[in-house]
Amino acid sequence: MGCQTGDPQTMAQVADIGADSNDADNDSGNKALRVGVIGVGVMGCNHARVLAELPAVELVAVADPDSKQADFVGRALGCKTVPDVASLLALGIDAVSIAAPTHLHREIALACIGAGVHVMVEKPIASTVEEGREIIVAARRAGVQLMVGHVERFNPAVQAIKDAIRNEEILSVAITRVGPFPPRMSNVGVVIDLAVHDIDLISWFTGSAIVEVQPQLSSAKAEREDIALLQFRTASGVLAHINTNWLTPFKARTVHVATKRKYVIGDLLTRQVTECFGFQPDGSYSMRHLSVGHAEPLRAELLAFLKCVRQGDRPAVTGEEGVASLEIAMRCLNGGGDVAAARMGALRVAG
Repeated sequence: MGCQTGDPQTMAQVADIGADSNDADNDSGNKALRVGVIGVGVMGCNHARVLAELPAVELVAVADPDSKQADFVGRALGCKTVPDVASLLALGIDAVSIAAPTHLHREIALACIGAGVHVMVEKPIASTVEEGREIIVAARRAGVQLMVGHVERFNPAVQAIKDAIRNEEILSVAITRVGPFPPRMSNVGVVIDLAVHDIDLISWFTGSAIVEVQPQLSSAKAEREDIALLQFRTASGVLAHINTNWLTPFKARTVHVATKRKYVIGDLLTRQVTECFGFQPDGSYSMRHLSVGHAEPLRAELLAFLKCVRQGDRPAVTGEEGVASLEIAMRCLNGGGDVAAARMGALRVAG
């Protein structure tokens, strides 16, 4: 759901949440975590919406230089609004969700970490791998939690696929993520906007790092790439490919995973997951539909972040994992090749 000031349906939905947003403590008596959101565009508005309705959470304020949008969200959710990061930190918060433009992630994350605030930052973690690593080091030194917002991992269909292939010998992964051109997109192409989701999923499904990249990119209508056919090989030998574009008139999000014993097909939009198994010499096989949950992915993601803040658990998506996905995405944009060899070359240059 988008969150724009001119959308009456959105205004009603957010206002309904705001009516109950002051119930910060749950029945367990946990002290409410004081949280803030930085950036209340489409994604940040949804972060604020979800945080406002969570138990044992107080949405203290949202920060955005766009005062009209910030005031709309603040009024709807019953929280304060501030124009910048410093003003938000001055209110005293425990954790923050950063949904600002990517080029601001480093500056904002470092400011929050420097104030001892736990950070969740939307994907990609930063504009460059180097900036991402800087954020990781700062969080480690400050002793605060850092989680990267790869929300697709929390899609119930994705989790059903992950469960279905657990302990299986994976042979290949094929992911399609296509749709029409997004009017709001201007500073990145499909690799950073869309494919980075699936780069993360490939590594997560296989439990193995991507070591070889073979990209094919094209710019049919946009200044940046709007078509990408990406092939990969993981360290464990799994072959994978991603088909993504902004040219398809409808959205499609599908995952196909082949293992030695089964073939799993998932539709991430309809949340239907099918498993083919019991392959016979005559070509026959059995098929079943798998149980898939109904949880909102963003809510599950934010709950996971807040749990790691409260309990000190390992974040569901670590900074290192966020940087690894960004590094592969950048490798796709820079011509591909052997990732390990490129990394060693970069280290030699730096040395």
